[in-house]
Amino acid sequence: MKLKYLVLLLIFAMMSFGLPKNIQKKVDKEIRGSFNIETFDFTEVIIDSEITEELPSEFKENNLFKILNDTNLIGYAYLSKAPSKTAEFDYLVLLDKDLIVVKSKVLMYREEYGGEIGSKRWLKQFIGKKGGDHLKYGDNIMAISGATISVRSMTNAMNDLLESLKILHEKNIL
Repeated sequence: MKLKYLVLLLIFAMMSFGLPKNIQKKVDKEIRGSFNIETFDFTEVIIDSEITEELPSEFKENNLFKILNDTNLIGYAYLSKAPSKTAEFDYLVLLDKDLIVVKSKVLMYREEYGGEIGSKRWLKQFIGKKGGDHLKYGDNIMAISGATISVRSMTNAMNDLLESLKILHEKNIL
């Protein structure tokens, strides 16, 4: 009898992993709007640890996903955190199947100041960027008064992601 409950508990625990529900709901909404699809599969991409050591971006459990419609690859979703002045913020980057940025979104900002980096107007600077592109604060990335740390942090995070995508593509992983 105890074994039966242990197995049920194990199954329940395994099913509970994944993105937190509040984050998953936001991600799903962005995918539907950005790719103009209602139904899709969202499957994790696991990258070998030897390769992740070479990459500037962090690739860990539950932060890189393939987006499939039926069996067709639509694109990718990358979720991560970046530092702000005293906390971190969660962000999402959606990529098409050619690894070009379709959308970037700040999902959760935890500071009193600097939340302007979550504005659509500011974030649209990243649309169309791809591996090999380089972003520079104050040059091709607009500054935001009162959000300097967050702007630099998001810019660095995007540069790291773009460089990582370039490496993953060159190694035929993505």
